[in-house]
Amino acid sequence: MIFERGDVVFVLFPNSDLRTAKKRPVIIIQSDHLATGLQQHVVAMISSNLDRANHASRVLVHLDTTEGKNSGLLTNSVIMTDNIATIRDGELDRKLGKIKNMIRIDEALYHTLGL
Repeated sequence: MIFERGDVVFVLFPNSDLRTAKKRPVIIIQSDHLATGLQQHVVAMISSNLDRANHASRVLVHLDTTEGKNSGLLTNSVIMTDNIATIRDGELDRKLGKIKNMIRIDEALYHTLGL
């Protein structure tokens, strides 16, 4: 399956201790034109813990919005651009949906990466 920037995908995401992981949704944040030759994608974690939303590096997705409805998420969620990982393509389970408008996510990435 081909994945693109903005796709919301289910994956086994590593915890910060790098010893454990949890199945969760992520969003693909890398450019569609990043031709490294490696079978992997850079993703940002998505959490249903709304207490994590109040930070410039995080984006709240409400299910009652167009982007929320198209995301495939089951609950209001927080995209955490301060929690990113590179995941092998074989670990990307299935596409849940897509967030087409990446402007707020790009702004959060600028904050996270100091660009």
